[in-house]
Amino acid sequence: MTLANKLTMSRIFLTFVFMFFLFSKGLAFKILALVVFALASLTDLLDGIIAKRTNTVTDFGRLMDPIADKILVLAAFLAFVEMRLIPAWMVVVIVLREFLITGLRMLALSKGRVIPANEGGKHKTVSQFAAIFVILIFLVARELGQGGLCPWGAGAEGAGSFAMLLFMLITVILTTVSGISYLAKNREIYLNGKKN
Repeated sequence: MTLANKLTMSRIFLTFVFMFFLFSKGLAFKILALVVFALASLTDLLDGIIAKRTNTVTDFGRLMDPIADKILVLAAFLAFVEMRLIPAWMVVVIVLREFLITGLRMLALSKGRVIPANEGGKHKTVSQFAAIFVILIFLVARELGQGGLCPWGAGAEGAGSFAMLLFMLITVILTTVSGISYLAKNREIYLNGKKN
């Protein structure tokens, strides 16, 4: 297994570490959750760079990189729903898109094709990671405020909630547009019964 692929797989492992810290109580654990998520995000950046620079881009990497992203991102969003930080319908839209595109990728693979990430998919991924970072920073700030380490009140809570919903709305829009784009550009895969 190449170094890039190892980094991709490490993102899945880091997802479980992140979830453990996220659901643990206390400021230290929320900070650790933020740090672990940042490390996992870094592996997403590095695996592609390393694969290209070392000329070790593989079909396994093309397939597993977006899947590892989905595991990390969906775990975070589902956790935030459980914590009542974001509306469930937003996550349902994101999950639906991810399942549809993963199914499309699997169908393409069965026909000997690999669908790489396009620009729309990359923008979607960036927006999702940004939304998660905003929510994690909000959680850390709230823990600091509740511990008396920084000012916190109804105004700060409201501003944080607004920021989270705004970033989530942008994410849902980009996720939906990206999904429609993938389905439209690769429609021959699911409309044509013949193998390519």
